Amino acid sequence: MDYKYIEQLLERYWQGETSLEEEEILRTFFCQKDLPEGLRQYAPLFVYEREETRTDRLGDDFDKRMLELVGEQRPVKARTISLTQRMMPLFKAAAVVAIFLTLGNAAQVAFSDADRSQPANNAGISRRVDAPSVAKADSVRLDSIKKVQQEVSSVIIK
Repeated sequence: MDYKYIEQLLERYWQGETSLEEEEILRTFFCQKDLPEGLRQYAPLFVYEREETRTDRLGDDFDKRMLELVGEQRPVKARTISLTQRMMPLFKAAAVVAIFLTLGNAAQVAFSDADRSQPANNAGISRRVDAPSVAKADSVRLDSIKKVQQEVSSVIIK
């Protein structure tokens, strides 16, 4: 048997050029039990379409129910949002940053206090010295001695 007409209809079907009557011809053809080997692969598509149109039907009152649901008028309440409500996420972020900075500072102080309380290392030198700087005191003394020497030399030269 020659199935050229069905193959032509299939080509037009894939291109979207078939009419509803031609698609119905394809559906009835693929509902047969004895299909040629080359066309058997398309049968589930057309059988599925036929079965689905039978099982999934909307009731006659569907349009009426939908129009009733859409037609219900509910009052819309406008809500004003204050500036503090708008800025609340920013306030929360600032609070989180402040907490992290406080915790970081507390951890830094705790670790620096731990360094002070540690014993001296093997060389006998502690890590932090709380005594006044010797270099600073010496430089002040040297500066004052130089100043006196300059005054004396200037008096002698005159």
